[in-house]
Amino acid sequence: MARTLMRFTGVGGQGVLLAGEIFAAAKIKTGGHGLKTATYTSQVRGGPTVVDITLDDDEIYYPYANDGEISFMLSVAQVSYDQFKKGVQDGGTIVVDPNLVKPSDEDRKKWNVIEIPIITIAKEEVGNVITQSVVALAIANTIMKPLDREVLIETMLSKVPAKVHDVNKTAYDLGEKYANEAMKK
Repeated sequence: MARTLMRFTGVGGQGVLLAGEIFAAAKIKTGGHGLKTATYTSQVRGGPTVVDITLDDDEIYYPYANDGEISFMLSVAQVSYDQFKKGVQDGGTIVVDPNLVKPSDEDRKKWNVIEIPIITIAKEEVGNVITQSVVALAIANTIMKPLDREVLIETMLSKVPAKVHDVNKTAYDLGEKYANEAMKK
């Protein structure tokens, strides 16, 4: 596998950092190299956050993505979308929650913008808004295919308490389903 660079953006408290941690840990579990670098403001909740995820079979010598290197971004907050979209390469894929992020017409020409209501899925279909990071994880893995699904699910379950395993499995399945539907359009 060549190097995969992904970016998750949101605001503090939305779980984007956890999604990055799970991706990196799952890649390491397969014998490869995974790294997440996070940036967030001093505002614990509500401030812009970004986590860049680097996955590679070879050693990673530089932990940051340069502008235009990211092939996939997922965003659930307008403030973070606006601040961090410039890192996505032309023609790259950006998944947004359409209830929270409104890409411009210019953005839609530059990138492959996919709309999936991530927060609504977590809140209404899974029944637990905290699972939004797992929904996002499944969407990213389904679209980009950087990791084996089972390894990613196993890693995700190792990071959450046993009492919420079932709800997180449901969140993953729903994220995967919505991503597959969105790619057919």
